Amino acid sequence: MARSNGTVGWVQVGTDDPEGARRFYGELFGWTFTPDPNSGGRYDLITFPGAAEPAGGIADTGGELPNHAIFLVVVADVGAAVAEAERLGGKVLVPPTTTPTGLVFADLLDPSGNHFGVYAPPAG
Repeated sequence: MARSNGTVGWVQVGTDDPEGARRFYGELFGWTFTPDPNSGGRYDLITFPGAAEPAGGIADTGGELPNHAIFLVVVADVGAAVAEAERLGGKVLVPPTTTPTGLVFADLLDPSGNHFGVYAPPAG
């Protein structure tokens, strides 16, 4: 399913207790989880009730990063979105990064310090 630019297209929960997060969100919202085959066992894809494809993930931080829950917004051009966020007072946490599948993402802070992300799906 194609997601429109400017919409929240992905949610991510980073936790040092992925089993507990799966149990909590699964029971609370009916989310289901599938191991991401490209993650080395450290990422589970989230599928919402009635959805045909995943729209989020639970990342096992291994205690190496703070626990977090963020949203990621679909954009046409991650570099341009990062530049505009900076112009508007945001800060870059992770600069534009391209995954092996062609997905491009960046992590940002808004001017109030809230963590969020932007991404452009792989071409094709």
